[in-house]
Amino acid sequence: MTNAIASPDEVTARTHPLPPAAMPGLSRYGRLAHALRARILEGEWAPGDGLPAEAALARAYGVALGTLRQALAVLVDEGLLVREQGRGTFVRRGLEGASLLRFFRFRQDGGDALAVPRSRILSRAVRRAKPQERGLFGLDAEGRVLTLRRLRSLEQQPCLLEQVVVPLPLFAPLVDSDPSGWGPLLYPLYQRLCGVVVARAQDHLAITRLDATQADWLRLPAQAPGLRVQRQAFSLAGPCIESRTTWGDAFAFEYTAEVR
Repeated sequence: MTNAIASPDEVTARTHPLPPAAMPGLSRYGRLAHALRARILEGEWAPGDGLPAEAALARAYGVALGTLRQALAVLVDEGLLVREQGRGTFVRRGLEGASLLRFFRFRQDGGDALAVPRSRILSRAVRRAKPQERGLFGLDAEGRVLTLRRLRSLEQQPCLLEQVVVPLPLFAPLVDSDPSGWGPLLYPLYQRLCGVVVARAQDHLAITRLDATQADWLRLPAQAPGLRVQRQAFSLAGPCIESRTTWGDAFAFEYTAEVR
């Protein structure tokens, strides 16, 4: 008598079983969504990875195909998964970090493509989180944050000044690593060094006047009109993991929106 060999999906499903049916208020597809969410957040499927075939997953968890599809729909609505017609279901890729540039008329060599500015870390410090930051990042009274001041330039001309705040210990690898190897974009760095995937961000724009320090770094007159972009970025798991303020020349501001 030979023993049947379980498929990899079946073995994995046993190590990530459905939560107990007794969990109040949770349907069968809700419990399945809970189990699949855990596997994604634990990194079993990386951003951009495709999930196993629906039939294989449904068989592994012992549920009907319709139940599985309902669970996947929950995770699509949450922003963890994306469906691609004719290809399957994939873990959402993280933001690459260049999206702030859509607010400014920065082009390279007169072309239409958005340029990616070079980055220089001006300062890096660890300090105790302010009350607002503790609430934002879910830190306790002794919680600490890492702050970065960064200057971004195109063809040796400063164009953006940024103040970035991220919570510790989540971003501890950034405290001692060499910024010269970080590259021009922070979000791929977060994923590479800290295992943090930025899934979405919210930006708030305002016109302001640059103070003397901000204007000096941007090579603009003090009190020159500037654009301030305040960003909160969120991980795949949902919590806010970055607070960022960016200043730029208001006369470089450009934003296009289509309303239908």
